[in-house]
Amino acid sequence: MSSILKNITMAALEPSLLRSKFRGSLLGALIGDCTGSPYEGETITAGEKIIIQRYFDKLEEPNLNLKTPFRAYTDDTAMTKSVAKFLIDKPEPDYGFLARLFVNDYFKEPRRGYGQNVVDVFHKLKTSKFEDVFKPAAEQFMGSGSYGNGGAMRIAPIGLYYHNNYKIMIKVATQSTKITHTHLLGINGALLQCMAVQQALMLDPQKKLDPRHFCLELYLKMKEVEKTEEDGEDESDFTSRAYQEKLKVVERLLGKPHDDNLDDEVIRNLGHGISAYESVPTAIYCFLKTQNESCGIMTDNLLRRTIQYAITLGGDTDTIASMAGAIAGAYLGEDAVNSSIAKHCESYKEIAELADNLFEARGGSLVSE
Repeated sequence: MSSILKNITMAALEPSLLRSKFRGSLLGALIGDCTGSPYEGETITAGEKIIIQRYFDKLEEPNLNLKTPFRAYTDDTAMTKSVAKFLIDKPEPDYGFLARLFVNDYFKEPRRGYGQNVVDVFHKLKTSKFEDVFKPAAEQFMGSGSYGNGGAMRIAPIGLYYHNNYKIMIKVATQSTKITHTHLLGINGALLQCMAVQQALMLDPQKKLDPRHFCLELYLKMKEVEKTEEDGEDESDFTSRAYQEKLKVVERLLGKPHDDNLDDEVIRNLGHGISAYESVPTAIYCFLKTQNESCGIMTDNLLRRTIQYAITLGGDTDTIASMAGAIAGAYLGEDAVNSSIAKHCESYKEIAELADNLFEARGGSLVSE
């Protein structure tokens, strides 16, 4: 392991700050999901960016009474909740238990926006009585597996729980992703998102973030993850360095001043789609870009700015905003969560309690490296 990774795993945080960051991350993910879902699949125009600005401004009004009691969460939050419960209830990872949580939650509430490919996996898992929890996903797409962002969108609890045990974090993140996504791009996208959450968690929110240094650290980690295996994998294979190359693009785009043309360039070069490759680097970029620049978002709240900017890029808005919110919340902590916005998100009190339970559970079950 490189020295940079050792330094990260050896870092320590005060318990009160760590608890706040657990809450910030899971609430940030929830807010991104709930506020982003109304815009999913849209191409956002300049006029619609103004509407989104007003939408968030209105949600921040303390006495706002909406016709509907909350903004509903999607499969992003539903599966994130399952991952958190899996970690809280099972000190030793039990992937059969996690698969059952996913399937049971889906059949209880199937209208959360689950993709059809994941639904197919869930039906096969149930029919097979969970005999091999990795087999249905591995059989998809003629055996190549899915490269969607469904693994990445739910991975934040693992980055939080195993924040001081990098090796186990990577192992658990990989195996939990394989229940639904087995393509290398899907797995490595989930790993990159998990790394970003963990890395943000370890930072002092009182110190100014260096976006390029943050990006470099992620690049070095992905270089280790994506290094060519000894079994003869073709070094020219696109997937072998895919996320390293994306992080280079993130770093390049961070050096450019913001304007509408830059947003178009972000969409062209990073993407805003449902694949992990076209969404995880974008979420990371949204977090990094908005910490030091407004990006046209009129608010001083950095968590809101991250989420709102992610939504203005259009495309898979709920998932990208949720992933970006998870990273920003892990960095900033609960203090950055606007309570007026949070209260309009479904189950926000439950998510805050889940974050506390996750924090309490991780205390006695970690193994030192």
